[in-house]
Amino acid sequence: MYARMIYLISFVLALSLVGKVQAKDTQFRNSDPGDSLWSTEGNWDNGLPTVGDWAKIRGGTPGATIASDVGEVLKIAVGYDEGSALTVVDGGSITMPEDLVLGRNSDGTLNMMGGTIDCRRDFELGYNNPAVANITGGTIIVGRDVELPKDGNGQTTHVDLHGGTLIVNDDLMMGEGGTLNITAGTLIIDANVVSTVQGYIDNGWITAFDGNGTVQLDYDVTNPSQTTVKGVHKLKPNPIDGGLAAPGTLELSWTLPDPCVASEPVLVDVYFTDNWEALYSFTDPAAIQVVSGQNVTSVAVQTQPEVKYYWAVDTYIGDPNDPIFGPIFSFLADYQAPQVGAGPDLLTWLGDDGTRAKDLDATVTYGKAYTVQWTVVSEPDDPNNPDAVIADPSAEDTSITLSALGEYVLQLDASDGEKTGSDTVTINVYNDGCEAARSLPDYVPFPGDLNGDCIVDDLDLAILEADWLKDNSLTEP
Repeated sequence: MYARMIYLISFVLALSLVGKVQAKDTQFRNSDPGDSLWSTEGNWDNGLPTVGDWAKIRGGTPGATIASDVGEVLKIAVGYDEGSALTVVDGGSITMPEDLVLGRNSDGTLNMMGGTIDCRRDFELGYNNPAVANITGGTIIVGRDVELPKDGNGQTTHVDLHGGTLIVNDDLMMGEGGTLNITAGTLIIDANVVSTVQGYIDNGWITAFDGNGTVQLDYDVTNPSQTTVKGVHKLKPNPIDGGLAAPGTLELSWTLPDPCVASEPVLVDVYFTDNWEALYSFTDPAAIQVVSGQNVTSVAVQTQPEVKYYWAVDTYIGDPNDPIFGPIFSFLADYQAPQVGAGPDLLTWLGDDGTRAKDLDATVTYGKAYTVQWTVVSEPDDPNNPDAVIADPSAEDTSITLSALGEYVLQLDASDGEKTGSDTVTINVYNDGCEAARSLPDYVPFPGDLNGDCIVDDLDLAILEADWLKDNSLTEP
């Protein structure tokens, strides 16, 4: 009997494993094909990591590159036993329900150049060894905490936020050894942690432009119910570093530093190009120079749509032969989303036939072709009356027919196929014009309007006459 029971239990356990894929550890070594791609199976010693697997990036540099959607793994450790790196480029994306760890058992580096990392638990830097994150583009979403360094263990850890967005849904936890430098990137934390972040700034752990700028932060201003942290260089470039500017003729502007001698002008050299390498290497500066040794704070340049531009301002505040080299700023010349105005909120009342037609007068400002679409977001739930009817939903200026009492909310979307701008308008419908007038916050009735119908007429006079000379004052007993 006992033997049969053991056999039955073993049989049931075996059945429970049928059809299940067992989680595994698999290590990236970039050994066989040598293309550095995460998606190449030959780069892994135990097959491509999938759902539930722990991916360990080792084998030195350049490490693994994510250039496409590689799906989901359980967690990732970069620099496991051998210093290595993880690179994500445009079009690359990965999701993990647990942690992203840099510097697990050896140095770890993240190069975030584009794409998306969705880490639904913690982003840990400097687990046991130094770690660096170079973020120049893309989006990193962290479900819980960013630990810089892990557990405050004093490991040397650094994040350069030169572009892209780092979104933290719980806490940014910093300690000795951890530093964060912000230039063109954005840090967003899903809570009011302004005082905590200011403490990190005061400690020198968070800087802007390596100390040559100002860290700006706000709560519930840039992003609703979130703390937003950005960096602004002391030159205060416009367009902002990493920003967006309308194509065409554009004015680059900046703020001059104070001169060494109050009476001396500050001269600048300005360089402008769509080729980052040309500005970075500086092999032919004359070809990209737009200002040479002038005391100016702006210059006009020409830009083309959907082109990224790079520029730099070098200043002379002392020796005229010894410029102070400014950083490389960048911006994308492109149109922002259409600016949409659906018009002011309206109030009206039903006509004698129980309906009302109202004109919708919208405005859309945009630099290229677009289409519009009106939709009814909400309307009164009245089964006895038909729904609102928009005469031409694809026209900016159209009309709507209303049949029920209550509040209607309409939305106008304008899109060029990529970017969409929206605005709403609210229409409140009343029984008549007097009810509509009384709904206004500044409504004041006429003193003679005794029956509250918004008109002083014979009906009010009849009420007055009916009570003429009546006296309800108190008298002595």
